Amino acid sequence: MSLPHAILTALLEKPSSGLELTRRFDKSIGYFWSATHQQIYRELGKLEAAEYIRALPPQQPTRGQKKSYEVLPAGRAELARWTAASQDPKPLRDTMLLRLRAAAVVGTEGIEADLRRHLELHRLQLAEYEEIQERDFPPERNTPEDRLRHLVLRAGIDLETFWTQWLTHALTEFEEPPGHDGL
Repeated sequence: MSLPHAILTALLEKPSSGLELTRRFDKSIGYFWSATHQQIYRELGKLEAAEYIRALPPQQPTRGQKKSYEVLPAGRAELARWTAASQDPKPLRDTMLLRLRAAAVVGTEGIEADLRRHLELHRLQLAEYEEIQERDFPPERNTPEDRLRHLVLRAGIDLETFWTQWLTHALTEFEEPPGHDGL
């Protein structure tokens, strides 16, 4: 149920076409809520049918012009309702953790190399988030809206920091000699 709310959020920030939304998802919301181009277009149709958004009149009449959308009062009210509603945290579902559990049963062939690959990917993502923080959140950007946006980015930084630390620790488990009990 969150994709429509992600789209409403993005459209309230800036009326956009489906293509522009897809590009914006890739650069912001997509860091924590991904959606394909097709999913976004399908959801735009549903939101328009529910009268949460409307297509803006074209600037000039041309054939094949992309539609831009804006949020209607009912869409803003729905987003406010959803934002205020209580939600329980979702349980963690991570394929790597499941694969490690399975490796304890069937053997560790290939898992160490993939842990190293994951570590590198998380390091790259952490560096990207830190670059965004440096660029987009100087100390003078301190409005309540900026603080909330920065809080979301901090969650990404903290999660990537966790994963890089955890993966580094996990890789040390492969360095212990077999049968070594740590004494």
